[in-house]
Amino acid sequence: MLGALLSLLSAATFGLNIASMRRGVVTGSVLQAMSITVPAGVPLFALGCLAFGAFGTLFGMSAETLGWFAVAGVVQFIIGRYSNYRATRVLGAAQSAPIQQVALIVSLALAIVFLDERLTTLKIIGILLILAGPLVIVRSAARKSEVRTRAGQKLNYVEGYFWGLVCAVAFGASPLLIKFGLEGGGGVRAGIAGGLVSYCTATVVFAVIILLPANIVQLKSLDRRNAVWFAAAGVLVFVSQMLSYMALALTTLSVVATIQRTAVVFRVIFSWLINRDHEVLGVSVIVGIAVSVLGVMAVTIDIDLLLDLVPLPAAIADSLRLTWP
Repeated sequence: MLGALLSLLSAATFGLNIASMRRGVVTGSVLQAMSITVPAGVPLFALGCLAFGAFGTLFGMSAETLGWFAVAGVVQFIIGRYSNYRATRVLGAAQSAPIQQVALIVSLALAIVFLDERLTTLKIIGILLILAGPLVIVRSAARKSEVRTRAGQKLNYVEGYFWGLVCAVAFGASPLLIKFGLEGGGGVRAGIAGGLVSYCTATVVFAVIILLPANIVQLKSLDRRNAVWFAAAGVLVFVSQMLSYMALALTTLSVVATIQRTAVVFRVIFSWLINRDHEVLGVSVIVGIAVSVLGVMAVTIDIDLLLDLVPLPAAIADSLRLTWP
């Protein structure tokens, strides 16, 4: 129960983080955003380790455990975050949300391969609904010559969906890497310590990237107002990631990965509140998000609980219980 609650809180803070970051990248760059949000995770997670007494756990970790957390940091905080910011910059937080739901499918596929988890027919239906969500939005956009926000930004679906898929793969794979790191035990303290390792590794990798001359020029042009939005995003994503690492230490990968997909709902709510002029929140977007959320629910819900709520004929109930492969 605690693991599920932490996952939900992680999803909510991640949604608010995306809305804050979106406001900054309207006029700022993705690298500018990452230059604040990635390094900020190091001192924040260090404080988390201090508060929860996790430094002892950190110093007792094996090289293999540290390696898993380090790889997870690069995948999630460099590849995943960069592609997430790129997709959000060209599509907005709401329009880019459904395609990133594919991360759940990636997580489930990896859980089947590496953790011997199995799919039911109901979960397969959920996967199809998750994939259908982005198609609803794209089909609606294809009927128009262009789609613009109220502030005048033209949305780029090709670029946005490409980076959205890259983000989905990275965000879908990283929980498995974290789970491998947590196999050595240690509970919540190990999760927080692992987060510090991940952020330290990501910061070192990003430092190498940012030292390129063209990237240094971008950093020098960082606007103060954008810096405030990026700083807020940095704190929020830290809270979200810390809650996520803690949740993975307490419950299964499937539960955490699925509940965290509800971040799509929170990002739409916060985007409407904060970035109304910089988002396109039409009927097709709401429908697409609703379809993908239904898919998440179908993947998440226990089949017996569903049948208690909605009695179905025995033949249909049995077919929904079938497991694959």
